[in-house]
Amino acid sequence: MDKKEFTVLYVDDEEHNLVSFRAVFRREYEIFTAASGEEGIELIHRNAIDLIITDQRMPRMTGIQFLERILPEYPDTVRMILTGFSDVEAVIGAINTGRVFRYITKPWNETELRLAIENARQLSDLMKNNKALLAQFKQKVEEQEKTLRLFMKYIPEAVVEKALHVSDDSIFDGELKTIAILFCDIRGFTPMCEQLSPKEVVSFLNDYYTIMSEAVKRHNGTVIQYVGDEVFAAFGAPVAIADMEKNAVFCAMEMMRRLEWLNDKYRDRLGRDTLVGIGINYGEVVAGNLGSEHKIDYALTGDTVNTGKRIETITKDYPNSILMSESVYQKVKEVVVAKEFEPLTVKGKQNMIRVYQVLLN
Repeated sequence: MDKKEFTVLYVDDEEHNLVSFRAVFRREYEIFTAASGEEGIELIHRNAIDLIITDQRMPRMTGIQFLERILPEYPDTVRMILTGFSDVEAVIGAINTGRVFRYITKPWNETELRLAIENARQLSDLMKNNKALLAQFKQKVEEQEKTLRLFMKYIPEAVVEKALHVSDDSIFDGELKTIAILFCDIRGFTPMCEQLSPKEVVSFLNDYYTIMSEAVKRHNGTVIQYVGDEVFAAFGAPVAIADMEKNAVFCAMEMMRRLEWLNDKYRDRLGRDTLVGIGINYGEVVAGNLGSEHKIDYALTGDTVNTGKRIETITKDYPNSILMSESVYQKVKEVVVAKEFEPLTVKGKQNMIRVYQVLLN
């Protein structure tokens, strides 16, 4: 700040001191003077003051009392006291508690006071710069937090948390994980879309994704991807959880219950109920980030994922059904009732597979 822009309020009950101060410093700084603490408070309310210099011994209100009065409302204003030797102890106490920057003994020496004012100006500049930097920093942090919250709507939160703690070199390193995976797909979605406007399709899908994603989250799973009308979820990746197979099956059962809410909302508009099919598998996958320096996706790959998708496609012949693989059934057979299908041949598998249908109620 330019010296002339630096505002100084000088408070003293002796008029000749006010005149002397104004005469000495008015060419360097913007000077305000007051003959009492009460008058000083009025001036502060009307003007932006950078530095207050006050006499300690004044009638009705001492310098320290005056500074204490204004401190809560003007904490950033630099404060100095002029005092005689008899009041030094009280002034030093005020300095130690942070209410006063420093004191000058009376009668004041022009050179000493000028140096003290210049030091106060530098301190005031530093405080203002720090405050501005802090405000900028706070704004940047808020912007980054907003960006991160938005980013986590596109990428699973657990994936983001993990990525923040790895080096750039290892971000594409995959890892083997044994997990449960779930695919949930709407049956006959394309004909449904023909009955809805594009805006209604988006609204319907958002409702569908919301209720299904809530079920996934409630059972400690992570939505890996939305593809058209399909929800792809994992239980055990990127973060390991206990009882992942049971979580996946119980999640599927809750998805079926939540479907009733979606049908109540859209049945009249669609003229039919929305039906889904869910396939669940359990096994080893390769989990990690796939992509390039321009775009990265968290992905699960491997035969377990492919087979889980194939199991879900079987539900096209069994609408509103939950089908699970043999590996899942063996983990949950004590807690759910299931019906075994005859061994089936599915695309991409040389050997036939066994699937089980979870019986609801």
